[in-house]
Amino acid sequence: MRILLTANASYEPPQGGATRSNLVWLRHLASAGHECRMACGGPQSRRVQALREQILEWRPDWVLVSSEDLGHALVREAHHSAPGRVVYLAHTPQFYPFGPASWNPDRHAAELVARSAGIVAIGRHMADYIERALGRAAAVIHPPIYGAGPFANYGNFERGLILMINPCAVKGISIFLETAERLPEYEFGVVPGWGTTAADRCALGRLPNVRFLPDVKDIDEVLAPTRVLLNPSLWYEGFGLIVMEAMLRGIPVVASNSGGLEEAKLGTGYLIPVQTIERYEAVFDEHSLPKPVLPENDAAPWVAALRELLTSRSAYEKESAASRLAAGRFVSGLDAGGMEAFLRSLRPGAAASVEQATIESLSPERRALLLERLRKRR
Repeated sequence: MRILLTANASYEPPQGGATRSNLVWLRHLASAGHECRMACGGPQSRRVQALREQILEWRPDWVLVSSEDLGHALVREAHHSAPGRVVYLAHTPQFYPFGPASWNPDRHAAELVARSAGIVAIGRHMADYIERALGRAAAVIHPPIYGAGPFANYGNFERGLILMINPCAVKGISIFLETAERLPEYEFGVVPGWGTTAADRCALGRLPNVRFLPDVKDIDEVLAPTRVLLNPSLWYEGFGLIVMEAMLRGIPVVASNSGGLEEAKLGTGYLIPVQTIERYEAVFDEHSLPKPVLPENDAAPWVAALRELLTSRSAYEKESAASRLAAGRFVSGLDAGGMEAFLRSLRPGAAASVEQATIESLSPERRALLLERLRKRR
């Protein structure tokens, strides 16, 4: 098969779980003997043009459109140039053109996603969300991002950092900052990511017990010195790949219960309820992301959870062992060839008529156009 991946993201260096997942899927497909290409990066107009040129010149069997496409220009072009051959990779619900978490709802783009030959969700929670919001079933394929193991055990009650990845407003930097301030005797670490702003860096830099860590390709370099992972996310999460990666290595995770994070925690402890973000202002930061209206959240439960883990050896070691066991069972059941098998099961054009399942599902304008065409055929 010829497989073309497109996304509004930079893949060198890769930032974020969606980008890393896409790369892993593409590498597995390439190692299985399939021809794979990417069309991404650069200004939007150039990305769309590059996608069009690749489709017309290379004629891929499947065009994988990642949800990192906030303006939905890529999904439109993919359906225009490769009708019946589009597969939608549903990573980040804020980037979907549909659903209550969407930053940019778009009825036409949502119809295109529904007409895709296939939709892939990275977890059961997200698949249920897609089915409720779009009325279309999604295949659950966990990206084989974790590797084959064996995985090192970094659980260490004695020492290490309390780590946060991609500290920013939507990921709960407000909770992280207050928690670090109230626990000055412990050392915290952060890996800035796609959402971290200059203001976030300044706020973090004012705390003497917070260290900045570099973004690295090998996640073990960051997790090896980690004692506890903190994930106080306040937006609707798709899954939580870093949660699973930490648990695999025996690192206790204190996480919010937002979206798919509960699924990623696999029934382990230290899942903290939060008030999630419900509104965004029409103001954009230096990354062109909308400014969230942050709900009130008390840092006290986070401080209490960390104090328990960091002062009670039995609590730490119990959570470390439970996390490693649950994550190991989960990862051992994953199929690295899941995406290949899914693509082979599809037929080009098979879902092209999804929106025609009932005439009531059409907009009044499209319904009128369909009826007019039927009259002409008669």
